[in-house]
Amino acid sequence: MIRIYSISLGCPKNRVDTEKTLGAIREIRGGLRPVEAMEEADLVFINTCAFIAPAVEESVRVILESASRLAGLPPDKRPLLAVAGCLVGRFGREELSPDLPEADLLLETGEMSSWPAQISAALTDRLPPSPPAGIPQSPPSGFPPLRLLSTGPSYAWLKISEGCRQACAFCAIPSIRGPLRSAPAGLLRDEAALLLRQGVREIILVAQDLTTWGADLEGTDGLPSLLRLLLPLPGLERLRLMYLYPSGLTRKLLLFLKNAGPPLVPYFDLPLQHAARGVLARMGRPFSQDPFAVVDRVRNVFPQAALRTSLIVGFPGETEADFDLLCRFVRQARFSHLGVFPFSPEEGTPAASLKGRVPARIAAERRRILMGIQAGISAEILASFVGQRLSILVDRPQGEWPGLHLGRTWFQAPEVDGLTYVSGPGVVPGALVEAEISESSGYDLVALSGP
Repeated sequence: MIRIYSISLGCPKNRVDTEKTLGAIREIRGGLRPVEAMEEADLVFINTCAFIAPAVEESVRVILESASRLAGLPPDKRPLLAVAGCLVGRFGREELSPDLPEADLLLETGEMSSWPAQISAALTDRLPPSPPAGIPQSPPSGFPPLRLLSTGPSYAWLKISEGCRQACAFCAIPSIRGPLRSAPAGLLRDEAALLLRQGVREIILVAQDLTTWGADLEGTDGLPSLLRLLLPLPGLERLRLMYLYPSGLTRKLLLFLKNAGPPLVPYFDLPLQHAARGVLARMGRPFSQDPFAVVDRVRNVFPQAALRTSLIVGFPGETEADFDLLCRFVRQARFSHLGVFPFSPEEGTPAASLKGRVPARIAAERRRILMGIQAGISAEILASFVGQRLSILVDRPQGEWPGLHLGRTWFQAPEVDGLTYVSGPGVVPGALVEAEISESSGYDLVALSGP
């Protein structure tokens, strides 16, 4: 039985990769047990993020802090330290090895199917082999990937594609993860069915861009082909779509989603990035319609939809007029959830060499202003639900107060949005309960279940 301590940094797609890697190791080694402290582990697995400079810094810091904690252990008690993911994929094993000698293994994104084999082989040198024998490099053809879920009983992410075919000037993802590679629809259906049989109630589709799924496959009409297989699955209470590229969210797709109905929730994550056309053009965003029109297109079909977006401030050449337009856009669009990020010039991207760099202090101030606008909008939206009865999916205990749990309404996605603090009859992890919203505070809600 392998004792494992894992850290997954960055986006949910990384977490899926971690879960599949650990699930495969479990099968290879004949068992795997998560532990609470890395000092107790046989394997410390760190799946890194390197999307932007702060993510790179966080990944390096976590690796070094982990190595420092393990350095005090006797050599025969020291776990294998395996570092995987985007940090290694972006900079390469050969470049990182001299700078991170603390890592026993450096695993690149391009060889993800062999991560379990490489880790298991390294563990064999430290631990006695366990049945079953053999080290498969990937799940057998026709079977869903094996996963060790880390999200509790209520929800799980389903990654439907790898890589990206867009060419945004600020983004390093295509160079890290490669071009678009869609997972076959049948395999995704089987993986989703397996998750549901494990008790999962909500499945969240993730990819770099959901709207391009199937563009590299024959015999599909894009995302609708996949949704037709997923929506009827027994036990599916909620299906949520994350990362919908604005140009791909056409009226035709919106009408399909409208007609599909539950368990699909009317929640749309649209990474718009800005509102000024000049800024969008320099970003290389491939949609000609302005974001005002994109939001209108969604709301014309889904008037009550919850919209989430991410914005970049301080992009090279962003003027005061551009920023004023962005503020007006946020006030008018009334997003339920908003993330704002100062521009980060990433090495190897076209945007890194653009002229007209906005000083960091101005970008930080613009972010502060936008988040202040959004705080007021979010407070108004949440206050409108006080007194209503809503379905709350319970994720986990709150920890400090007995009986109090953390859950989510249909308009709250895990980890990126606010929470609903819920208590009362029937409130246990994995339950879907009807509860009355009694209070709103900041980005969160308070609810009480029962009649």
